Amino acid sequence: MPIPGTKRRKYLEENVGAVDTQLSSEDLARMDAVSPQAFGGRYPGM
Repeated sequence: MPIPGTKRRKYLEENVGAVDTQLSSEDLARMDAVSPQAFGGRYPGM
């Protein structure tokens, strides 16, 4: 899980609240369709 930096408590609370987000299989499929796939030395086998 990434730990984003923030200067304001409000933004920290928003970031922590993201843990409650539920993504459906349709959401994940759409994200895969519109975002580039990871590649390079850091991501072997891709």
